[in-house]
Amino acid sequence: MENINNTILEIRDLCVAYTADKLSVSHVSTDIPRNQITAIMGPSGCGKSTLLRAINRMHELYRGIQVSGELLIDGQDLLKINAMRVRREVGMVFQRPNPFPTMSIADNVLAGYSLNGIRLEKSMRQSIVEQSLKSVGLWNEVKDSLTKRGTFLSGGQQQRLCIARALALKPKLILMDEPTSALDPIATTTIENLLVELKNEVSIIIVTHNMGQAKRISQKSLFMYLGELVEGGSTEQMFSDPADRRTKSYLSGNIG
Repeated sequence: MENINNTILEIRDLCVAYTADKLSVSHVSTDIPRNQITAIMGPSGCGKSTLLRAINRMHELYRGIQVSGELLIDGQDLLKINAMRVRREVGMVFQRPNPFPTMSIADNVLAGYSLNGIRLEKSMRQSIVEQSLKSVGLWNEVKDSLTKRGTFLSGGQQQRLCIARALALKPKLILMDEPTSALDPIATTTIENLLVELKNEVSIIIVTHNMGQAKRISQKSLFMYLGELVEGGSTEQMFSDPADRRTKSYLSGNIG
């Protein structure tokens, strides 16, 4: 395992089951490096998104899902602390841009504070909105439209707004579930470039079906198959010389 100081999240023997007789995520253990992009790859239904949602405690929104193991972020087990606190420290960005449709651009950025019942002075609100939008390269595009609804923006802008919303609470880790799959190639490139810059201030885990994307932007890659973590390591190593035949089959297009 990696040096603890270089690790933001330790996943230890994590299991997730939707039904009593089948594990969707089976005994996964790995370290997520700090200030890097970690890509999770694998065919549909292999447990990638389930793993991601377990980290954010989203499984608790559904009945009957069983989770065991440990998720240690800077030594704290995310499975044992308040779920709202977890979601302040671990942000989430989804496949399709989902700004809150009735909220303005500014209020979308501040939504995490509102949902957590955190009151802010006007000057602090303005500062958080400006800094968060600047961090995703959106400020100059929307600074004169902050009172308009977030849905007024293009798809790529909406996704950057959602990333700004996640960043506003200053999380330690951001989880991204196929964040560019609904975007056109130009918007996808913009998001990829943004993520490469953002890793200097926040650690990122991205689930992606796009092997080219994983190769372009991630430093560490994990390959999952049938709920198991088959292998994990540096992205460069995995793409050039995968250790497991299943990884090799996936990367060559024979699984998936």
